[in-house]
This record gives sequence, C-alpha cells and structure tokens, in this order.
Amino acid sequence: MNKAFTKEDEGPQADRLDDLPQSPHPNYVTPAGLVRLQQQLRDRHADLSALPRDSLAAKVPRAMAERDIRFLEGRINRAIPVDPAAQDADAVAFGASVTVLDDEDRQTEWRIVGEDEADPAQHRIAPFSPLAQALMGARVGDVVDWRKPGGVAELKIVAIRYST
Repeated sequence: MNKAFTKEDEGPQADRLDDLPQSPHPNYVTPAGLVRLQQQLRDRHADLSALPRDSLAAKVPRAMAERDIRFLEGRINRAIPVDPAAQDADAVAFGASVTVLDDEDRQTEWRIVGEDEADPAQHRIAPFSPLAQALMGARVGDVVDWRKPGGVAELKIVAIRYST
C-alpha cells in the first residue's frame, strides 16, 4: 500500500506518550519538597479527571496528564526524605542554607534542596550541582573552590543554618 494512505500520516498517536526521563541521581527531598510533589500529583489527577473521556480533542491533554502522573509517581516513589533540622548544624549537608562571601566581599545565601525544588535564580540548588558539591562538608570559616565554566571562585563559609 502506498505510504500516503497509511495511518502514520494522521499525526502522532497520543494514546500514551513516552515517559519523561527520571534523574539518575538519588531523589533527596526536603519535607516541603515532598509535599509539593504530592500536591502536583493531586493536581494532575484532578486535571485528568476534568478531561472528557470520549473527546478526540482531549486525547493529547489526557496522554500528557497520564505521562505527568507516571513521572510524579516515580519521583515520589524514589523520594528519600531528609529532615534538614536533623542534620549536623556545624557542617554543610542537604537542606542547609549556606551564607558565603566571595572574593569581592559579596555575601550570598544558597540553600541545598532536592532536585525538584532547585531553582538557581532563587538561590536553591540541587545537591549534585557543582556549587553544592563544593559546599558539602564545609564548616563556618572554611574556604571552598567553586568550579564554574568561567573559572574557579573562592567562597568563604560565613554561616550554616538548617530549618524545615
């Protein structure tokens, strides 16, 4: 049969979209991060429930919601909750808010959070990011080297704080 008359030309079949990739890193989460993931899952279930079952127009949105639900269920199932308040207050670890001083005497605070919570623009970084890796294990007064694409920045640890 001529390829022009096959179903392949009707556009993508949206019964089931490919799964979104899961991160290869351990899924450490703060208590707030786990609550957010669970809320996102409830929201996507609600979105899915609101879509008509027999509508051709809802086929792609249904497939997207189902894909997102599978992704979020995977993130939640792989979650490793870590209570920041239970960490050693003297050293930088997951959940820490770390105040650093750079070589131009600028003070910045970074918080090490789960991958799903990370937002570098808001100074929330994932534990496997280069900055978090440089900070991990450091104590107040230590100087760490943050390897960035533009070179190495020295950061002095000024304060370490843990909160929930």
